[in-house]
Amino acid sequence: MTVNYEYDGVTASPELEEYVKGKLDKLFNKYEFIVRADVFFKTENASTRNSKMKTSIRLSAPGPRLFAENTTDSFHKSASESLSALDRQLDKRKDAMQTH
Repeated sequence: MTVNYEYDGVTASPELEEYVKGKLDKLFNKYEFIVRADVFFKTENASTRNSKMKTSIRLSAPGPRLFAENTTDSFHKSASESLSALDRQLDKRKDAMQTH
């Protein structure tokens, strides 16, 4: 399992990477067919102050790639919400894999 981090307009943060890595490890342990994760952190110019930090996560697994992104007031919150969306997608993928 490989995790790649990319920052766009954001300073790299080892603490943020460690937070996301911990959450991803839970997904990797639950769904062993995940091969790789790409995590993108970006700040956006938004009209509201509350939604400026965007986290996008792309997972490589058998079949089409899985993708989720979320924009909130902090990278931790947007990463957590993106990972929750991916968990739902992975659950559906696992069910589809078992029925074949």
